[in-house]
Amino acid sequence: MTIEPASFLAKMEKRIGFTAEDKSILTSNADWGKGIASTMADHFYAYLGRDEEMESILKAKEGRMHRLHETFIQWFSEMFTGVDNWGEKYANIRWHIGLVHVKIGIGPQHVVPAMAVVVHEVGKQLKSDSKSEELKDALGRICMIDLAFIEQAYVEVSSSAVLRETGWSEALFKRLIATGASSM
Repeated sequence: MTIEPASFLAKMEKRIGFTAEDKSILTSNADWGKGIASTMADHFYAYLGRDEEMESILKAKEGRMHRLHETFIQWFSEMFTGVDNWGEKYANIRWHIGLVHVKIGIGPQHVVPAMAVVVHEVGKQLKSDSKSEELKDALGRICMIDLAFIEQAYVEVSSSAVLRETGWSEALFKRLIATGASSM
């Protein structure tokens, strides 16, 4: 059930409506994005730090917070540049980010509201800096694509683990999931 990151990115771009115009708008605002990235990281980690469970994950290893802050700045800046014009490298980086979230135990219940904080704080900064609605919309779309990568990583890792441990076929697994969902 493993995804191919570049194909997943192309599918998400189509579903979310992330266009060449969005890419152009983001690229032309890359310096602005880089300039606010550290502030957005501060908002993001201040939000996560208010949650006891997240606080313990974030501080589980010496220096993790510093590394995460730097990684956030890079992630945020890359949304504006697309690394390789939102191609295979961008997709692989986003897939890796999703896998790291799964590995260190940052669950969807933390990721989704944290992304909402990023979108909200960026919106305030956009308004404060008199940036366009088009930039706000483009950022919203790329944030949702990045969020989809993280969410999909949970699905893929969980599914692969169950299939590997049980020897079930993918069809049986999907049928069990559908049956289980119907009974809830």
